[in-house]
Amino acid sequence: MALYIKKYHPEIKGFDRRGLYRMKQFYETYANSKFVSSLMKQTQNTDNEQIIIVSSVMTQLEIADNDPGLLTKISWTHHLTIMSRCESEEEREFYIRLCIRERYSVRELERQINSGIFERTMLGTQISPSMKETFSSIAHNFKDSYIFEFLNLPDTFKENDLQKALLSQMKSFILELGKDFLFVGEKFKIQVGNSDFFVDLLFFHRGLQCMIAFELKTDKFKPEHLGQLNFYLEALDRNIKRENENPSIGILLCKDKEKDVVEYALNRSLSPALVSQYTLQLPDKALLHQKLQELFK
Repeated sequence: MALYIKKYHPEIKGFDRRGLYRMKQFYETYANSKFVSSLMKQTQNTDNEQIIIVSSVMTQLEIADNDPGLLTKISWTHHLTIMSRCESEEEREFYIRLCIRERYSVRELERQINSGIFERTMLGTQISPSMKETFSSIAHNFKDSYIFEFLNLPDTFKENDLQKALLSQMKSFILELGKDFLFVGEKFKIQVGNSDFFVDLLFFHRGLQCMIAFELKTDKFKPEHLGQLNFYLEALDRNIKRENENPSIGILLCKDKEKDVVEYALNRSLSPALVSQYTLQLPDKALLHQKLQELFK
């Protein structure tokens, strides 16, 4: 077939032997995919917990579940990357929807796959009860862990070093956070009484229509960190927030955290807050995959 097309239709590009194989692979990959034929609706009544959770996350990615043109919304090169890198139907659907929502280039897609964002999202994020009440579909906007391999920081560093490094690599930082984040300022001053306080990094989120305050910690999470963040959120909402905006959200970025300690601390928190950890190197995807499998056993 490839030789026939080359001989009689030389003006048609991409139909060599390799190209035809990839087209066949594309058809075989998606021909019987549930999210292509019924776009996850067939799984709504299933007893499989993993499918239910994955379906919920897909819905949160804000791409219409019944869009028949889902596969046409990303480029052929995006599809080749996803087909070659993703092992399951759920993972392929996740990255297709993520590419559409975030408008990732192929290079950005590669970086997200390398960072294991699918596994990290499926493993979930610890958030406060107040955040769940205020923002009903928030999980896809934040992560339980962030990867800052692009900072090239030494083994030991101070909070100020981390802040400067993130600011110098703002483009990469925004890519890791999500493209709805708009940078407002560093060491953002808020005045309470006669005292000045400073939020490490302040962003505005277009989709959530609220301010996002980041507090950076170079040590393990401690419950007292949350008290400081809650104070900043109260000050932002009283003095900075506009009437049309939603309550501010706080994110504690810690070098390490203990899940039970975070859960206890967040359970009584009255502010929309979450605790995430960061690493300075790309994660072991095999380990993330193993944790994901253990979650659904």
